Amino acid sequence: MPVHQHIRVTADAVVLRFSSKEGMMVLLSKRSIPPHIFKWGLPGGFVHNDEPLEDAVHREIRDETGLKVNYLEQMRTWGHPERDPRGRILCVAHLGLVKPSTSKLILGAGNKEARWYSVKELPATAFDHADVIAGAIEHLRTRLRSEPLAFELLDPKFPVSELEKLYEWVYNRQIDRRNFQKKMHSLGLLSVQQEKLKHPLQGRPAQLYSFNRQKFQELKQKNGYIEIFS
Repeated sequence: MPVHQHIRVTADAVVLRFSSKEGMMVLLSKRSIPPHIFKWGLPGGFVHNDEPLEDAVHREIRDETGLKVNYLEQMRTWGHPERDPRGRILCVAHLGLVKPSTSKLILGAGNKEARWYSVKELPATAFDHADVIAGAIEHLRTRLRSEPLAFELLDPKFPVSELEKLYEWVYNRQIDRRNFQKKMHSLGLLSVQQEKLKHPLQGRPAQLYSFNRQKFQELKQKNGYIEIFS
């Protein structure tokens, strides 16, 4: 029998930022039309017939928040038949990561109200977006073990303590600082910078580092799999 499908597709983004002070934050925009009017949802919308999914999600993020996301990857599809009251609509979710210094929202004419929320203190969300956010955190937790996505959430120069706090937040446990730093240095993933960060409450400035992407690529090409965190 022929199959008559009436399915539409949206491209949505779970855009995350991190700081040791705030924890993990997710970008949400307030819906201005039904369904779920005035609830908060992920930036996203219907994919045009003539555009790739990646172009669609970048367009929606830009139009709704004014933010440019440098790191974006397709994550998973949510497709429960009753997830959207407008009909059978598939959500192709993407994970976006931004650095603190590039996370400022630029809202203008036509842009929705948007803001950063703690993933642990979400407002009332539209559709199944709370589940999508939870899925994004789990996806990140898996990827961080062997891929350098943590550095997509840190500024180009960072104290190693910020990297430690990021891993502690994601895995919800304390880590041994000495062993963690030893592992990072043994892999050669951290490059020492000349600058130091002066903390207002501490007498000793913190050494700043940057991510050695070339070293990571060399290790991956040689070994295939790299265990960054266990």
